[in-house]
Amino acid sequence: MIWSPAPYPWPEGKRAAACFSVDVDAVSPYLWATRNARPETIAVPEHRMAGMRRGLSRMTDMLARLDLRGSFFVPAVVARENPDLLPGLVERGHEIALHGDWHELVGDISDQQFTDALEGSIQLFVAQTGQRPEGFRSPAWEMTPHMLRELRRLELWDSSLMGEDVPYTIGGVTELPVRWDIDDAIFFKFLGAGDRAPRSHIEIGERWQSEARSARRHGSLFMLTVHDWISGRPARIDMLEDLWRMIAHSDDIWRPTCGELAQHHRGLTDQPDFPLPQLPVHTTKGSPQ
Repeated sequence: MIWSPAPYPWPEGKRAAACFSVDVDAVSPYLWATRNARPETIAVPEHRMAGMRRGLSRMTDMLARLDLRGSFFVPAVVARENPDLLPGLVERGHEIALHGDWHELVGDISDQQFTDALEGSIQLFVAQTGQRPEGFRSPAWEMTPHMLRELRRLELWDSSLMGEDVPYTIGGVTELPVRWDIDDAIFFKFLGAGDRAPRSHIEIGERWQSEARSARRHGSLFMLTVHDWISGRPARIDMLEDLWRMIAHSDDIWRPTCGELAQHHRGLTDQPDFPLPQLPVHTTKGSPQ
């Protein structure tokens, strides 16, 4: 039987929604990857620092021109090393949310280490801004049942999973779904040998405009994810401005922050709460199909 859900109830008669989200990773993934043995070479961390030095300001200036507020997911180590970052984003009217401590990957840490990192990150955000963060995005977009339980305990929404193309609830946690193909890293990330050559910003801009138009047609969520050091380059900023100007000209597309989107979803009373996946155990020989 094919499940046929009702159209998602966007507020104020809107047909769809679009969120501008930024993962302010800076050098944090590099710090995590080299935590046990850091090389003397400097090309990769220098590349990543371009976002903090200039790319992020280009991004916030663009958002100001479009009268658009973004949701910025910041690892605690980036906030510690840049103590003006979180207050500056809040001062400009943007939302700040959690993105790990050192951008640690789920497979590298224990459940208790995740809990400690999450609680410590919350304390840092409060100390720097006086505000308790309301949302979380997992580094590399991976989750475990323990992580979801901790987010529920701490009453945080999440934006890491892809089980729907509108907001949904899973394990009692409000989920704001992401998508790999509306993320700049898979198209533009290039750190040298082993990486695929970056795609054209013109090509990807046209692709994302098509995705935004389809979101409007189908009543879904267009959740764009970009990174300070990747999309802070001049031509990519121009591409993003063209994209979001098109979205802004569609009066029936709602443009909330992630937190506003989560608040709307939590106010709905007729949305299902999906259980965590219970996958069948493969009991026969050979590889599962």
